[in-house]
Amino acid sequence: MPQSFASFPKERADRMRTPALLAERGFSLRALVDDDLPWLRDVYASTRQEEMVAVPWPAAAKRAFLDQQFALQHAHYLQHYADTDFLAIERIDARGRAQPVGRYYLQRVAPDHLIVDIALLPELRGQGVGRLLIEASQRDAHALGRGMHLHVLQHNRAARRLYERLGFVLTHAAGSYDHMRWGAASS
Repeated sequence: MPQSFASFPKERADRMRTPALLAERGFSLRALVDDDLPWLRDVYASTRQEEMVAVPWPAAAKRAFLDQQFALQHAHYLQHYADTDFLAIERIDARGRAQPVGRYYLQRVAPDHLIVDIALLPELRGQGVGRLLIEASQRDAHALGRGMHLHVLQHNRAARRLYERLGFVLTHAAGSYDHMRWGAASS
């Protein structure tokens, strides 16, 4: 990775731990480190795969564009959400090794926790991993008397359906994103 990437902050001592139901399914959470940046770029690129199909560029140009977009997003997240749990989602393989399969960025501050980002590799989407993470986050927020909020791309219908099933409600639109909130007033 280029040296221009900002480094992840040190692991927070109070970071979110792997929820029991996720661990039972062979998944774990750990703090991200700079060595994770190459596979994080791939996870990011996979989230834009569908939209890039219609772009008439050569594959190398598409990848260069996505790498640039990832770099900008990474810098933005570190600058604006430095107190976030930047977590790798890993699955334990048949040999007992943890393989990265996604990321979960959760800012746990008052008055509401913020899901900054959640992304899984395509083969794991729709299998309940994101739901289990978000439900555990909701329980933690509720125990502290806090709500949660997030932003979702308006064209990401699958994610929006998941958030609605988990009790998030639309509060307002902001450009191409919808802001959704979960909490005592909306659940």
